[in-house]
Amino acid sequence: MTQSSATKSMRDQTSDLILSIDNGTQSVRALLFDLQGNLVAKSRIELQAYFSKKPGWAEQNADYFWQMLGQCCQQLWQQSEVIDNGYREKVTAVTVTTQRGTVINLDKNGQALRPAILWLDQRLCKKNKAMPWYWRIAFTLIGQGKVVDYFRRKSQANWLEQHEPEVWQNTDKFLLLSGFLTHKLTDQFKDSVGSIVGYLPFDYKKQNWAKAWDWKWHALPVKQSMLPNLVKPGEVLGEITAEAAAHTGIKLGTSLIASASDKACEVLGSGCINPNTASLSYGTTATINTNNPNYVEPQAFIPPYPSAIPDNFNSEVMIYRGFWMVNWFKQEFGQNEIDKAQTLGVSAESLFDQLVAQVPPGSMGLMLQPYWSPGLKNLEAKGAIIGFGDVHTRAHIYRSILEGLAYALREGKESLEKRQKRKITRLIVSGGGSQSDAALQLTADIFNLPAHRPHTFETSGLGAAINAAVGQGYFDNYQQATEAMTRIEQSFFPNQANVTLYNKLYQQVYQKMYRQLKPIYQNIKKITGYPE
Repeated sequence: MTQSSATKSMRDQTSDLILSIDNGTQSVRALLFDLQGNLVAKSRIELQAYFSKKPGWAEQNADYFWQMLGQCCQQLWQQSEVIDNGYREKVTAVTVTTQRGTVINLDKNGQALRPAILWLDQRLCKKNKAMPWYWRIAFTLIGQGKVVDYFRRKSQANWLEQHEPEVWQNTDKFLLLSGFLTHKLTDQFKDSVGSIVGYLPFDYKKQNWAKAWDWKWHALPVKQSMLPNLVKPGEVLGEITAEAAAHTGIKLGTSLIASASDKACEVLGSGCINPNTASLSYGTTATINTNNPNYVEPQAFIPPYPSAIPDNFNSEVMIYRGFWMVNWFKQEFGQNEIDKAQTLGVSAESLFDQLVAQVPPGSMGLMLQPYWSPGLKNLEAKGAIIGFGDVHTRAHIYRSILEGLAYALREGKESLEKRQKRKITRLIVSGGGSQSDAALQLTADIFNLPAHRPHTFETSGLGAAINAAVGQGYFDNYQQATEAMTRIEQSFFPNQANVTLYNKLYQQVYQKMYRQLKPIYQNIKKITGYPE
């Protein structure tokens, strides 16, 4: 590095800022990060997550996302600290990370034809028309016929073609939320490779739209012309237009840098860039991820998703409705703690931690299996809590939820280790649930590994900011960027007495629960028709 470039680098590192917009399920956040990974200012607007016209549906007006994004940014610029320090003028790049799998239909004028269908949506389309005979034989030979059929029935595109043919016929662009917001900000039909997770004709191994001969083009009614052009994380998607600048307050012409989906950004923002470190996300969906330079399927025939690091992969095991179950408990049984927290002026999380502390490890034999939404590998699964006795209270139920999620993620860890042929030696825990000391301690105990909390709660936003920082040339590579912008705030170490207890419960009870309950789940499905 020359002396002049070194001087510029030092100046930039101390003054330049990156605006990271994180459009999640529950909220949209506008986050200003410096190049040491410090969150210097933040604006947050809670979202109406979705509305349901029918049971199991989850939709939201596409323009609602855009309006809330604009309000959130404008709210950021109006903060006195932001004004006094001239932060708006110091923003050198913008990046956007969003929830995964939410789709939007646009007509030829770029207008939404119907509400967005969210990733939480549970509708399934009717029985699919037959695939070409050669693909049917291939899927039968590899034993994946049911998985492919579920992929097709779950596809929003197939549902729309069957149930709203007029909408589908008038669809010019079929975009994920990330691509929709990119279009609104830059007037470009582009998206990041790192954001493509959903029921789309995408080749996860090549990290591009599938080749013309790929089976997904037969499985879905999507045409290549309906999809955006893809760029890699760290590359430029476009520049902020005059209309977008007026709506958001972002400077005209600012570069919009591609990042990745919120989960992928969370992995990067936690500093998890190699297979030895696992990123645990205690969010609406609970996940365990490792970052791999190689294509490593987390389960047979389930692809790894694109990483926020270009040409890398996130091998992910997902527990659908993971920490949603924690929020469900709080809404149904935790109003006392929520009200008390407001009265005392403390966080509700601290009072729920006290609830956990009332119960010994193992919840006095109460065991939870957290399959509250089925996955591709357990289509008939349901949730279960077993071991009830008259000693059990709502505190036991709450702790058993946290323990059940940790057991399921430990199972995911062991599966990942086998498939990537690398041991996981380090856990970084992020997401809303990571703010609970009790959750992190029992995670350390159940995994028998230290559980680390990152320095910022906003790891997905930070991961997106790292993409922008590397893309703008502030760092030479992602190793350098994560060393500069991520760090550990607090660590929780295993209690060996608890480790022994949890090992016995995990091996002798938890690992047998699904196998024992599966026939019962199948009978429930036959009798009630649920899940479809």
